[in-house]
Amino acid sequence: MAGHVTVAGRRASGYESEITLTATHRNLTVRGRADGYDAAQNRLEEIKTHRGDLERMPANHRARRMYTASLDQAALRLARKTAPQTLRKPLERLQREWNTVKRAQTASYQVYAEVQGKLLSAAQNLIGAVTDQLAEAPLSIDEAALRFFFDAMHFVALAEQFGEHSIFDITLTADRYAPRDKTSCMICVRNVIPAPFLAPRYAAARTTVMFSGTLTPHHFYRDTLGLAKDTPWLDVEGPFRAEQLQVKVAGNVSTRWRDRDRSLEPIVDLIATQYTAQPGNYLGFLSSFEYLQQIVALMRERHPGVPVWAQESGMDEAACDAFLARFRTTSQGVGFAVLGGAFSEGVDLVGQQLIGAFIATLDLPQMNEVNEQMRRTMEARFGNGYEYMYLYPGLQKVVQAAGRVIRTEHDEGVVHLIDDRYRRPEVRRLLPRWWQVQ
Repeated sequence: MAGHVTVAGRRASGYESEITLTATHRNLTVRGRADGYDAAQNRLEEIKTHRGDLERMPANHRARRMYTASLDQAALRLARKTAPQTLRKPLERLQREWNTVKRAQTASYQVYAEVQGKLLSAAQNLIGAVTDQLAEAPLSIDEAALRFFFDAMHFVALAEQFGEHSIFDITLTADRYAPRDKTSCMICVRNVIPAPFLAPRYAAARTTVMFSGTLTPHHFYRDTLGLAKDTPWLDVEGPFRAEQLQVKVAGNVSTRWRDRDRSLEPIVDLIATQYTAQPGNYLGFLSSFEYLQQIVALMRERHPGVPVWAQESGMDEAACDAFLARFRTTSQGVGFAVLGGAFSEGVDLVGQQLIGAFIATLDLPQMNEVNEQMRRTMEARFGNGYEYMYLYPGLQKVVQAAGRVIRTEHDEGVVHLIDDRYRRPEVRRLLPRWWQVQ
C-alpha cells in the first residue's frame, strides 16, 4: 500500500480514474481499461502490487513466481515461539519431519522427484489446525507467525498439484540460531513451466488477448504460457523509424564472467568516446552491482570530465526519484543502472532527457544449480532448454532497456550493444525488426 500512496501523491488535480480504452486494427477491436490517466504527464497508469523486491524477480519469471512456494525452516522456528498453544503440536510435528529430510540430505542443493509424503502430511495437518484457530480466534496469531502460515498454505496448495511442470528442491543453509547443528534448510516447490496452470484459465474465458512489445519468439511464449498451438499472432508495426535509432555493436568486447576485468577499459573508453562526440544524457546498463561499481570507478579515474551517477542496491522511492531527476534537470552525463532493475523498464525520458544507452551484457541468467535444473526440465519438455532458460529471458531485458531511448516519434538516439555475442545470428534474430544494427 505504501507504493500506491507514493504514486497517488504525484498525481495532478485533473487526474482521471478508471479510464475505458478502445482500439481497432483492421477487423479486430480491443477494449479494456486503465487505472487512470494523468493529463499533465500525458500518461496512462496501470498499477500493480508486489510483496517484496521486484528487482530480485528474474525477468520473464513472474508467471512462474505465482506458482512457486518456498518455506524457510528459520521462519518455522520463529513461528513456534509465538504460536498459540493449540498449534504447538502441529508445529512440532512439521519440525520433526523437516529435520528428518534435512539430515538425510548431504549436498547443499538437491532436487527430488516428489514432495516427501510425511513432510507434506505434516504441513497439511498444520494448515488444518491454523484454519480452526483463526476461525475461533482471528487475532490470536501474531504477524510473523501468520506470514509463515500463509506461506505454508501456498506451499501445500502447490505441493498437492505437483507435476512435471515444477521441481521440488531443498537447499541447506547455515543458521547460527538453529539448535544443535546450526543448519537450516529451505524447501521449495519451484514452477518451471506455468503453462499447465494458465491454460485452464484461458479455456474458462471467452477470449484472451496478450500484448507486449517483447512477445517474441512466439513459440517460447506459446509453450511456457500454455497458449493453444493455433493461437493467432498479430505483429503490429510500431510508430518508430529505423533512422531514429543508431544501433552499434562493440564486437571486440566480451562481458562473460571470465573476461570481466579485461572488458572494463574498452567499455569506459567507448562510453567516453560517444559522450565526447555527442554530449548529452545516457544510460549505461550492467549485469550486476559489482560490475557497475567497477565501471563507474574506472570512468571517474580515466575520464573525470564525464559526469556519472549510479544506481545503488536497495534504493528507496526517494533515491530512485533522485536518480531519474538527474536526467530531467541536467543536460549531460551518464547514469549507470543494473539491467533488469528499476530503471530498465517503465521509465520515460523523452527528447534530450535521454539520447543514448550502453548495454554491456546479454544479461543471461546466472548459471547455478537451480537454473541448470530448470534448464534440464525445459530441455526435456521442449528440446531447447538453453534458449528457454537463458537466451530468450536475457535478450528480453536487453530490448526493454534499449527501449528507454526512443519513447516518441520525434526522439533520436543511439544504443551500443557491448559484447561479441551480439554478432551471432541466433542473437541478432531476437532483436527488434525495425532496428538496423551496424
